[in-house]
Amino acid sequence: MPIDPSAAIAPTARVHPDASIGPGVRVGEFCVIESDVRIGVGCRLEPYVYIKRWTTLGEHNEISAGTVLGTDPLDKNFSGARSYLKIGNGNKIREHFTISRGTGPESATEIGDGNFIMTSGHIAHNCKVGNRTVIASCVLLGGYVEIEDQAFLSGGVLVHQFSKIGRLAMVSGNTRVNLDAPPFFTYSGFEIAPKGLNLVGLKRAGYGAPDVGILKRAYRILYRSNLKLEEALVRIETEIPTPETRHLVAFVKRSQRGICRC
Repeated sequence: MPIDPSAAIAPTARVHPDASIGPGVRVGEFCVIESDVRIGVGCRLEPYVYIKRWTTLGEHNEISAGTVLGTDPLDKNFSGARSYLKIGNGNKIREHFTISRGTGPESATEIGDGNFIMTSGHIAHNCKVGNRTVIASCVLLGGYVEIEDQAFLSGGVLVHQFSKIGRLAMVSGNTRVNLDAPPFFTYSGFEIAPKGLNLVGLKRAGYGAPDVGILKRAYRILYRSNLKLEEALVRIETEIPTPETRHLVAFVKRSQRGICRC
């Protein structure tokens, strides 16, 4: 599909003829858009945005100045084969952020919907970011990291490759995440450690006092009961089975790096 007639392209921008630019898109001064790029309805690119090939943006994304999307992976094993960056709808990606495409042939880095990604950080190859997350300034995600919906990563958080952060988890600033962080809880410290429930995030997500009380009990069983991990999971499953606690248990069970539990 060519550039839609309703799109506004700045005169200094460079858009490859094989790129697809949807209705209502605004492309700022000195942007570069390579071939095999698709930009959906109503996206806005501020000046100096660079979108590399095999990148797809959904609808109504806002990309701020100096951002580079679809960069080659920072991976010595990268062969140059075709891979992808797939970004959903309604995301805000602020200044000077970089996101790489996948390493393996036909693999992808995937960003969901409604995420707020702040300044001067990096999302590496093959990461999977869910929906409505907040990724603050100077956050660095290593390869194959997974961030579930509504997680909050504060400024300067470093996430080791293959690590996972659960839904509605909150990680405090400058924390090094080298183990999986289960959902609904808060974490801090240079060596990531659990600190309690993400009460602010849960309240904003609409959880009431009864739900929060159940998750507090799950936290105490998992982190304060001195039970072995397997025993703690069995207690949570049998004593307080709710959709949230089942999600928590499933997250822990599929962890390959192990969860932080100190």
